[in-house]
Amino acid sequence: MKSTLIEIFGYIGSFLVLVSFLMTSVYKLRIVNTIGSLIFMIYALIIKSYPTAVMNFFLVLINVRFLWKMSHTDKEYDLVETKTDDGFCRYFLDSHREDILQFFPDQSFDFDKKDRAYLICHDSTPLGLTVGKLNGDTLDLLLDYSVPEYRDFSIGSFLFEKLAEQGIKKVTWSGSTEKHLAYLESLNFIKKDGYYEKTL
Repeated sequence: MKSTLIEIFGYIGSFLVLVSFLMTSVYKLRIVNTIGSLIFMIYALIIKSYPTAVMNFFLVLINVRFLWKMSHTDKEYDLVETKTDDGFCRYFLDSHREDILQFFPDQSFDFDKKDRAYLICHDSTPLGLTVGKLNGDTLDLLLDYSVPEYRDFSIGSFLFEKLAEQGIKKVTWSGSTEKHLAYLESLNFIKKDGYYEKTL
């Protein structure tokens, strides 16, 4: 029974390492890979497979180093205000339509020409698109999307800081939260009656 549990423990570590390589977010890949490598290192020590334990020990160190670097490096973004009927804005939406619909299954791509649209770029490359309807000093978000590789919430922090500089005092989200909740909670959105709100 004891040996069976040890084997299961090893399989869990191997499974997590394998699953990590299927992730599009580099940040999440590093986290899951670290956990899997740590479990597999312990398993290797238990069965006295020291070369395997040493290899996984160094994998953990490498992942921790990169995670620390990713968390302590200020990414430089640019906020570009655009129009929802702008050619490049439509191109970005069409290019990422499938991924957008995975996170926002009820998302409409037919925005009003009066809606506010912002592209978030890094080194001239667009990484995210935010579309909202401005009501006074409140921006009601209609879409808040970032590409998989940059879903470490730093784009959101940058975006809301820049929106505050433009005089916007609140942002709200009333769309789907099934796959968006972690993002909302990490950026201190407060649940209201049927929607989420953040004070800038």
